[in-house]
Formats: sequence, C-alpha cells, structure tokens
Amino acid sequence: MIDTILDVAARIDALLWGPWTLVFIGCVSLFLTLRTRVFQVRGIGEIFRTTFGSLLRGSTAAEAFPEEEVPEGAKERKKGRMTPFQATSTALASTVGMGSIAGMAVALSIGGAGAIFWMWLLALISTITKTAEITLAVHYRDIDETGRVRGGPMYYIRRGLGWPALASVFSLAIIANALFSASLLQAHTVGRSFLASYGTNPYLVAGLMTLVTATVVIGGIRRIGRVSEALVPFMSLVYIVGGLILFFVNWREIPQVFGSIFHYAFAPIPAVGGFAGAAVMQAVQQGVSRGMFSNEAGMGTAPMAHATAETAHPFQQGMWGAFEVFVVTFVICTITCFAVLSTGVLSSGESGIELVILAFSSVFPHAVAGNLISFCILSFCLSTQIGFFIYFETALVDVFGRNLTRWIRYLYFIPPLVFAGVADVDRLWVFANIAVAICAIPN
Repeated sequence: MIDTILDVAARIDALLWGPWTLVFIGCVSLFLTLRTRVFQVRGIGEIFRTTFGSLLRGSTAAEAFPEEEVPEGAKERKKGRMTPFQATSTALASTVGMGSIAGMAVALSIGGAGAIFWMWLLALISTITKTAEITLAVHYRDIDETGRVRGGPMYYIRRGLGWPALASVFSLAIIANALFSASLLQAHTVGRSFLASYGTNPYLVAGLMTLVTATVVIGGIRRIGRVSEALVPFMSLVYIVGGLILFFVNWREIPQVFGSIFHYAFAPIPAVGGFAGAAVMQAVQQGVSRGMFSNEAGMGTAPMAHATAETAHPFQQGMWGAFEVFVVTFVICTITCFAVLSTGVLSSGESGIELVILAFSSVFPHAVAGNLISFCILSFCLSTQIGFFIYFETALVDVFGRNLTRWIRYLYFIPPLVFAGVADVDRLWVFANIAVAICAIPN
C-alpha cells in the first residue's frame, strides 16, 4: 500500500517539477528583481541595519495596530500577535529544518555538486520574492473579532487580486504541505537520525516529538513565538559552530569543492562509488526545489508567520524575509553542502541524514558527530514542526472556518506516527517536493 502511494507520488513530483515550473519560478523572481532595481543587492546595508542591526541595538518596532483597528470588546489586543523577531524566529523555525541538513544531503546525492550552484542562484534572485510576499501579507492581513491576526498569500490573493478560487487552492496546498512536509518529514528525519546514532525506535521518537509539538501549539501563537525566539538562535549557532570547525579542518578542500560546484552545474557528473551520477537537469531540479524548500522564498508559507508581527511598516517586516534567505541558504545550507563535498562521503552511497552524520564523523569522533547532528536535527525539526502549525491552522480557517478548524487541526499530529518506520528517505522526500510546488505555483 505504502509502496503504491510512493510510486504515484514520484510521478506527480516529476510532472510538477518539470522544466516549465523551474522557468516560471525563475522568471517571477527575475521580474521582481528587475522591478525593484536589484534591491536585494543595492539595499543589503539597509536590510541588515533593519533586521540584525535592530537586534544589536535592542530596538523594538513601533506599534502596528492602532486602537481603531481592533474590534471593540477585544480586551487582549496582543492576542495572536508577535514581535518582529518572534515572527522571524517562527518563520525560521519552520524553515531551518531538515531541509537545511537532510534536504541538502538528498539534493547532493541525487543532483550532485552542481545542485548547489542552482540553489545559490535561486536564493540570490528570490530574496526579493520573499521580501515582497511578506510585505503583501502584512498589508492585507485580517483581524478577527477576538483580535487574532491572520494573513498570508490566501489573503492578498483574495483581497489584492480578487481571485478567491486561487486563494482557496493555495490554502488547500498549505494543508497538504503541512501534513506531508512539516508534520511527516520532520519527525521522520529525527527518527532516522536517532536510529542511526542510538538505535532508537523511530516510532518512539515520532511519538515524543508529536507530544511536545502539541503541548506548545495548544498554548497559542504567543507561546509558539516565545519558544521559537529562544530555540532558533541557539540551535542555529550550535550547527554553525560545528560546521565552521569542519570548514577550518578541511580548508585545503575549498578550491576543489567550489570547482566541482561550478563545473557540474553545467556538466553531468559521473558515477563514483555508491553515487549514481547526475545529469545537468537533475542538478537544476534538485537545486531549485530543495533550495525553495529550505528558504521558502516564493512558497508563501513564511508570510503567514510574519503577518502576525507588530511592525511599523509592511516593508520593514518584509526585509526580515531577505535576512532569512541569507541565514538559511548562504550560511546553514552551505555548511551542510561543504561538509558533504569536502569529506568525500558523497561516493559512499548514503543519503539524507545518514550522509551528514558520515561527513561530520570524518572530522569529529563518531559519537560526537552523532550527538551534534542528532541535537541539531532534533531542535531544527521540532522547531519546524511547531512553527508550521501556524500555517496549517491559518489555511484551515481560510477553507473550513474557525468552528470546524477547532477539530480538524488535530489531523496535523497523525502523519508522523504512520510513516515513522519507512526506511527509504529519498522516496519520502517526493512529498516535500510536491508540497513545495503546489504552494509555490499559485503563490
């Protein structure tokens, strides 16, 4: 039964991520880049002053919700709202997940080193795409009678364009994305990591993660924001430090790594050892799809978290999106790719999280590497599973209304318990590819 489902999913994946999709996504990002006169490059100083610089200064955004915008009788005006940094941390929580570690390893094992070039290129031009979608989400957000703020592509598609049918398609896609990509694959990745490192039963790991996620998200959006702003910076710093140590140990491999990335972006890579080789089209497909999955630029998910932020201006919050792309793609994803390529483990035939553990084990003692990656994977994936619940609930409310959502939302916790024991991680990743496509295309 599961094999049949996976076979059908693989066919859908191939259809959705055909050349037309890659050209379409690239053209939209290029259009926005040209219309804004390459703001992501010429305005990089302003982006970092507004985002990271504001954290160093300890400044806070001005109140974004004047009294007259809040319905009369709503006593708790800040219910369902976050600070700009909490919103960014929550968006990063749903972004810096297994896509940044296991996802990059899968991209390399299927598309080869050239996939990284296409990931970088997409990130460079799609930085402005994420800035634009977050800006629109804040501008067109909605405040209900309880004071709860919701926003995202379904709101700016419906209100800005007047296309309610497409807005509903996007919401349905988000529901599928949340169930298969966030809920299922996050727990599955942790389960495979702990199985490889400690021999722990994947179903036990998935069950515990589901319990923790449920405990946090039932506390509402404010609790999600507080957990994210505490967890995300710490977990990112741990992984970055571990990656930098590996980087300095293998510094002599830097020219060879970059040479292979640029060379095999335009030439097929031959089979070596357990690596089956890859055509240029495979490199492009893996780089674009995994890159979008990791930084979410253009996918339409992160705007739903940012829409809840108290910010002085929509574009001010939009610049946090550009900051996210930089952190996720050019720092965390690149560290993963360098670890795999510089240690020569790509030819081992391993894939996913096992490949990353093998790469770090070539520099650190195996126990240390296993513990480091297991901690990062656990924290990354748990934070993603928690943060993505906001998107799931927002889409449910848009499609089914608040009353039905109260009960349907518990479906979020079922997929990880069903698929935890599936061993072929590459076959499960087709769900992530499909989920990304059916969100990105309407958005």
